[in-house]
Amino acid sequence: MHKHLQRIPIWLPADRAVVYFVTCCTHQRRPILANPEADAAIRAAWERLPQWQVGRYVIMPDHVHFFVSPLDREGDLSRYIQAFRSFVTKALRLCGYPYPLWQRQFFDHLLRSDESYDLKWQYVRQNPVRSGLVRQPEDWPYAGEIHRLEL
Repeated sequence: MHKHLQRIPIWLPADRAVVYFVTCCTHQRRPILANPEADAAIRAAWERLPQWQVGRYVIMPDHVHFFVSPLDREGDLSRYIQAFRSFVTKALRLCGYPYPLWQRQFFDHLLRSDESYDLKWQYVRQNPVRSGLVRQPEDWPYAGEIHRLEL
């Protein structure tokens, strides 16, 4: 059995939003996400979990990057990611996608300032360009912003 690391409780000023940068990768890094079907399933999963707001995101062939903030500061990120991946998996299995869809672990980073959000976003939005999928980030159809997240 795989033991998960325990999350350290976070302390932030009461007037500051909690924003995480999250990366979820497909099982064995299969390139199955950069298409209209997966894009629709991912966006639908985000909509079905209204207790969290997704900001900017980029869906790559084998992983998805997104910024997310709980409406309740006590929101459990691990439970949210589990629910998000479950919704996406169920939707895409109906379309014949292979199982398992996701790697067990996911990467997350608590953002500490508006500057780190902007810096991370500038790096993430260049992923399709660095991968040779498009010439400019604006040309990648599987990226955007759902809610404006403010630190």
